[in-house]
Amino acid sequence: MAAALSRAKHRKPARTASAVPKRKKAPAAPKLDPSELSAFGTKLRAWYRRNARDLPWRRTRDPYHILVSELMLQQTQVSRVLDFWRRFLERFPTLHHLAEAKETHVLEAWSGLGYYARARNLHKLSRAVVREGARAWGDDTTELDPTGAEVHASRPLLPAEPEQLRRLPGIGAYTAGAVATFAFERRAALVDTNVARVLTRVFAPRLHPKRPRDQKAIWAIAEATLPRTGKATWTHNQALMELGALVCTARVKRCGTCPVKDICRSRNRPDVRAG
Repeated sequence: MAAALSRAKHRKPARTASAVPKRKKAPAAPKLDPSELSAFGTKLRAWYRRNARDLPWRRTRDPYHILVSELMLQQTQVSRVLDFWRRFLERFPTLHHLAEAKETHVLEAWSGLGYYARARNLHKLSRAVVREGARAWGDDTTELDPTGAEVHASRPLLPAEPEQLRRLPGIGAYTAGAVATFAFERRAALVDTNVARVLTRVFAPRLHPKRPRDQKAIWAIAEATLPRTGKATWTHNQALMELGALVCTARVKRCGTCPVKDICRSRNRPDVRAG
């Protein structure tokens, strides 16, 4: 009896519901002034037309070539990707060539870029779309010729819509938006590290570009800034990425040369993080 009382005396009190730490709610996207959004897009795209780098993947609308560039550019600097992209496409010029290759040969061509899961997923994707066609991204519709035979040749090997692209191996939200925009000129938002940094600094300094719970709000801002047409979206999304790479960088905010400095809510604010 005494031992039981002693145990009860030293037992920790049960944790009450009020003592359980509450999970922080994801912040909502800030209210954006339509006139600011319009001015932001106009100034941004005008700046891009004058200052854009001449990169080879910007000269093509080939979905496969653009997909390879986007996967290579993840976690890798542009200067390193230039030669790798050219050599990789010389060796595997189409999705069919890539699908027919052995994985060891694909990894060999990727050697030096690191993050080899990107190469494995690209190879897996190529085999899926070559083997299954549109079924690889969930399109089960069957196209028949006048004789009633199933048609395969007219089907694209990659879909144009972000939602369909995301069903393929290794394709996340950013890559889906990039391929849809840059290959098919779809009006699609995209958010990578550079874009998130630009959008949070300009429109929402309280959001952190790398904080998971802020991502939904950042994507909503990206959607709100899109121009009306897919063709203009191609320039807009390229410009967002270019501004983050050249002017509004992680280490330095070059506010003096920024085309949207008059709109930016972080202009010359030392308290705004550099991340």
